[in-house]
Amino acid sequence: MDRRLLLIYAIILVDVIVGSAIAPVMPDFVKGLDKPQLWLALATALFLGIQLFSAPLLGRLSDSYGRRPIFRLSALGTFLADLLLLPVRATGLFANRVFDGLTNGMYATVRSAITDISPKEHLFRNMGIEGTIVSFGFVLGPMASGLVLTVFGVEGTDQAAVVVRMAVILSAINILLTFLIGETHTNRTPLDTAQLRAEVVRSLNVASLWNRLRLKDKAKPGLLILVLMQIFVTMSQGYYNYFVTFVSLGEMQMDARAISYFFMYFGLLSVFINFIFYARFADRINQRRWLIIFALFGIPIHVAYANVGASLPFLYVIITVDCFTISLIWGLIEGLMAHLTTEEDRGEIFGINQALSGFASLVTTGVFGVLSLIDLRLPFYWFAFCIAVVGWLAWQRFGQAPQRQQNP
Repeated sequence: MDRRLLLIYAIILVDVIVGSAIAPVMPDFVKGLDKPQLWLALATALFLGIQLFSAPLLGRLSDSYGRRPIFRLSALGTFLADLLLLPVRATGLFANRVFDGLTNGMYATVRSAITDISPKEHLFRNMGIEGTIVSFGFVLGPMASGLVLTVFGVEGTDQAAVVVRMAVILSAINILLTFLIGETHTNRTPLDTAQLRAEVVRSLNVASLWNRLRLKDKAKPGLLILVLMQIFVTMSQGYYNYFVTFVSLGEMQMDARAISYFFMYFGLLSVFINFIFYARFADRINQRRWLIIFALFGIPIHVAYANVGASLPFLYVIITVDCFTISLIWGLIEGLMAHLTTEEDRGEIFGINQALSGFASLVTTGVFGVLSLIDLRLPFYWFAFCIAVVGWLAWQRFGQAPQRQQNP
């Protein structure tokens, strides 16, 4: 395997560990505030909203200057953003969300870099491994938090500060990793200062992003519907961000340690299933058909989450079924999309997609934030609706997507 690919996977892993390690202690930042679930939703919305312009801009810059500088910028941004979480207070959380959102071009660049160096016959496999790495990071992050809190016997208000210090150290390690990776993109498209200014303006306009995507779809038919599917998958997966609020403030009343253990189980199972699925099956199945099947399963899964009550065993049963269905959708869509990109505009397309997905995340965060004020169970019915739309879109044709993917 290409050494650069291994380093990309390592960078992703550390980045996800940093983000997921902090997740269980995020409620500590808004304790004492009125309606804490709303403040958590607003913090998430802030982070995602800023990516509306930062993601396509960084994706375009990676096409012009290479993937490696963007990796370094993103890693440095995460490190500085984590420093803003100390001391533990609500203002630090919101400052972190702003700064991290500005430099969070990591994943558009990651997908571009993986596609740069992947043979077509291994593209689904390598994209699937990326998804597996992300899932593994979601295991190791809470695991690291849980171990640190348990081994050192940290309790109460000190938990958040200890976890944040660990995240700062890990994000510093990631900066070092970005200096070891070789460049994956050689056919660069020059970008002068005027073009850069124009790119910033266009990136701030969601309608402009959508029009750019429609133009890309004319040259690469099928791209638009894949992005639409990913937008609604993103909105349905807003429950990943909502889970901490739901299990900590709802009937479960889980503390940081219990949340860590829950995400450890979720991540470990997801890693195992993703690895088997993408290593053995993803290239051999009809992706359209299985997207429909997985989406249909997603509807009752979300309804079950809403009605889990205080039953921890039931929650673990639901998340197990989730790992075999909903959690596999994202990688299938990314693999289909990667086939429709070229070396010249790969970073731009993934950047536009990340920005529109960021807008979708912003919308779904606002929706579940408002619904949670009425009843903490209501957001899961919104997520069920979104996954139903994914199934409907998957039923539609993929245009000129690779012929093998269209066959029923």
